[in-house]
Amino acid sequence: MRFEHRDTEIDVSIVDRVWRTRSDAEDSMTSAARTCFHLILSRAQGRLLAGLRGPETRATTAPVPPDTEFLGVRFALGTVFRPHPAASIIDGYMPFPVTDSGRIVIGGEDWEAPTYQNVEHFVRRLQDAGLLVGSRFGDEEYAAEHSGASPTERTLQRRYRAITGLSRTAVTQIDRANAAATMLREGNDWRTVVEALGFFDQAHLAHALRRYVGRTARELRAGDHAAMSFLYKTHAGLGS
Repeated sequence: MRFEHRDTEIDVSIVDRVWRTRSDAEDSMTSAARTCFHLILSRAQGRLLAGLRGPETRATTAPVPPDTEFLGVRFALGTVFRPHPAASIIDGYMPFPVTDSGRIVIGGEDWEAPTYQNVEHFVRRLQDAGLLVGSRFGDEEYAAEHSGASPTERTLQRRYRAITGLSRTAVTQIDRANAAATMLREGNDWRTVVEALGFFDQAHLAHALRRYVGRTARELRAGDHAAMSFLYKTHAGLGS
C-alpha cells in the first residue's frame, strides 16, 4: 500500500493532512501509535464504510481487505468532534451509519460522502454545524470561562486529557518515537537519533520503537517494505 497525502486549505488547528490509498491484495498493516484521530472512509465493491479511528497508544497490526479504496482526514491534536470526543475512542474505532443512498449519518443528520478532492468542503460543513471545533490548551480560554481566574497546573493537565484523551507525557513519548522512526528511515544512525531526540540510550530508543512504531531501528533504516501507515508530523519541536 502506498499512501498519498497532502496538506489542506483548512486551518491547521483543525486538520493537518488528508490522505488516500488503495489495497490490491488482502494484506495486513502495521499502524504506528498516534496522538490524533482520523476520519476514515473505505469503498469496496460499491459499499461505503465510514468512521472515526481514535488516538492509538501503541503500534497495532490490522487486516487490510483487498481491492479497497481508503480516504482519511487526520485531525490536528486538540480538535474536538463533539458527537465522539477523542477520549471516548482511544485505541478504538467508532463506525458511522451509512444510508442506502451512500450518505454518512453524523450527529443525527446524513451527509454526502466526501472525496479526496472536496473533503475540505465536508469538514467546513461539520464546523458550520458545530460538530467539529478546534481547542486551545492554554490559560486564555480557561480565564474567559472562569471570570479571569488562572488555572492550576493540575487543572490544565485534566483539561488536556479531556480534550485529547492522552496525557502530555504520552503525547511527547508517541511523537518522539514517530520522529525517531522518520529520522531512521531517512538514513540517520541510532546514535544521532538518541542525541537529537533525548533518548537515554540505544535500549530506550529500541523500546520506544517497539511499543509505538512496531519496527526495529534496523528495519526502519533498511527500508522495510511491509505495509505500514505513514508517520505523521509531530508536535512540540519534534517534527520530521
